[in-house]
Amino acid sequence: MTSISPSPNSPSTSASTNLTLRPIGPNDAAAILQIYQEGIDTGNATFTAQAPDWTGWDQGHLQSCRIAALLSGEIVGWAALSAYSSRDVYRGVAELSIYITSSAKGQHVGSQLMGRLVEASEQEGFWTLQAGIFTDNAASIRLHEKFGFRCVGVREKIAKMSNGPQKGCWRDVALYERRSSTIGQ
Repeated sequence: MTSISPSPNSPSTSASTNLTLRPIGPNDAAAILQIYQEGIDTGNATFTAQAPDWTGWDQGHLQSCRIAALLSGEIVGWAALSAYSSRDVYRGVAELSIYITSSAKGQHVGSQLMGRLVEASEQEGFWTLQAGIFTDNAASIRLHEKFGFRCVGVREKIAKMSNGPQKGCWRDVALYERRSSTIGQ
């Protein structure tokens, strides 16, 4: 796993929020899955109806570029990458996931996580990051656009929600991507 080290643009600890970023480890399983389930339960984060067990989560995400955000020592958010494809030609393309607990919203946790994830992904040689975002998830869209993601299309009524407040509703998903300016040029 790549070490997630401080940089001038994305400090390891933010004095204003007491935020610390560090790699996710197996001991973080309960907190990571709880935050994931909280996001699922909003009905505005994913079509997934139930967070997997730790083995499922672990196998579904790359071993590098897994970042936990802690406020006062408590995990309040996470970001991780999943392989876009098993084909070698796409080895530099990954899909990102980023989840923040509701108690930490508005404290710049998402920005800190995204900044660090972008840095770590480029250190690992990823040239494209992509994300599928519900078109009405304005906060997620703003966060992605802030870090240079652009909408490359909208998949209309791609699937129905199977849970949450919008159960049974068809949802549109915008595909956002960010091309590195330093990798794959």
